[in-house]
Amino acid sequence: MNIIRICAFIICYTLIGCHPTEHAQIKPNVLFILVDDLGLHDLSCTGSKYYETPNIDKIADRGMVFTQGYAASRVCSPSRASIMTGKFTARHGITDWIGAKSGTDWTVLNRHDILLPASYNHVLSSEDITIAEALKSSGYKTFFAGKWHIGGEGSSPEDHGFDINKGGWDKGSPIGGYYSPWTNPKLENIKNGENLSLRLARETAEFLNEYKDTSFFAFLSFYAVHGPIQTTKEKWNKYRNKAAAIGIAETGFTMERVLPIRQTQDNPVYAGLVETMDDAVGIVLDRLKELGLDKNTIVIFTSDNGGVASGDSFSTSNLPLRGGKGYQWEGGIREPYFIYVPWIEKVGHTIDYPVIGSDFYPTILDLLNIQVPSNQEIDGISLKPLLEGDTLPGRPLYWHYPHYGNQGGNPSSMIREGNWKLIHYWEDNHDELYNLATDPSEQRDVSNKNPAVVSQLNEKLMTWLISQNANLPELDPNYNQELAQKRHDNIINELWPRLEKQRLEYLSSDFDPKNEWWGSNITLD
Repeated sequence: MNIIRICAFIICYTLIGCHPTEHAQIKPNVLFILVDDLGLHDLSCTGSKYYETPNIDKIADRGMVFTQGYAASRVCSPSRASIMTGKFTARHGITDWIGAKSGTDWTVLNRHDILLPASYNHVLSSEDITIAEALKSSGYKTFFAGKWHIGGEGSSPEDHGFDINKGGWDKGSPIGGYYSPWTNPKLENIKNGENLSLRLARETAEFLNEYKDTSFFAFLSFYAVHGPIQTTKEKWNKYRNKAAAIGIAETGFTMERVLPIRQTQDNPVYAGLVETMDDAVGIVLDRLKELGLDKNTIVIFTSDNGGVASGDSFSTSNLPLRGGKGYQWEGGIREPYFIYVPWIEKVGHTIDYPVIGSDFYPTILDLLNIQVPSNQEIDGISLKPLLEGDTLPGRPLYWHYPHYGNQGGNPSSMIREGNWKLIHYWEDNHDELYNLATDPSEQRDVSNKNPAVVSQLNEKLMTWLISQNANLPELDPNYNQELAQKRHDNIINELWPRLEKQRLEYLSSDFDPKNEWWGSNITLD
């Protein structure tokens, strides 16, 4: 070996840490972790005294925590489409979870609502350049695991820039449950009793193994913690005992405008589901470290909408935030929002600037020094300046949900600018105004005291919606107030007591779901 080759060899080790069997990575990697239906306070690092999430807490501890982080929608499909495209929901047109009924089809549900929900797009547009497509065109290997729910055949992850897809299809919940055998044409059953969240993590870890010498974009999109909520007997027992030690409240619900809403974090089944999801996150983070990829991988963690406090499985409480999944209040849209960039020295641990799911697209590209495609119109902004300790000018954030959800929210559109949040209700076109700096729980509508602010924000919101040709709901000509009142009375007199009874059953020392704990106890080779 001559002197020139020796010098080159030494320089390689000194500057980039080369090893004889490894290739230096030039481009950073991205690991994006998206949880389904996880509320802001469903993590121990964000204030829960009941749920335990040590692995996710590590991401928050190492990275930057955005304390004013928002999902782009109060339900899943619109929010996911915004992450993929960088657009607000009114622009990409997926404004409800795909599969929800709209127009006159809504009446078959016998909800007896004032409005007929607006129509909406049912697939992610092929004209959009997704974040996966943008990265793939820049040489990245792209991987998707878990929940997709923004299109079926012809609009699957593989059709929108992902080289590999493990489990992403048109369904929004884990068909067949969280323990194999499940029903998923994109994820084969290997062993009965296998947990879905852990399986998705293992698939992600194997992808990291195989493509550790390339630059990759791995998108781990859990079905958890969406209902049906399920866990093992061991985890249920752990959290049942924990709830008992804390002290079990006599009641767990109060009445919101439409449905009862959970006030307590003491559901041991849901807690076990959360912890298993956190275990799965740990599998992937550990593999990153084992492979030496943790120093070159951006890690992002967030959720697609608020925790389910009403409707569905009535799983959690988002207090002190009002509402939850499906609601127009902060509990429906405020999320854990963590970004870890290993080569950016932290100048603090938290950032209070309001951010939204649409910002991930330009932020990721900016961190990787990749331009946003010139023909992809986006609403999000890059948060890189904030991560580096700089500032960004204020800007309005918009939400558009002209639908009724399963959780009790009303058809409405919203704007947040500064500390003001205005909610416009489509049933009667009235506005609510909240000052989030002084009233983050949205208990005091101050619209009557601030008419000028209401007028200004309403005008901005309506101008925005008109510019996007946003679809709006229509009055139901067959609306029957008497039937609507009867339904409401049944909710108060029948559903509410049933929920309280079920809550105590879950917390009973002899609770047994009578199905081998949702199949988690069945293991057949």
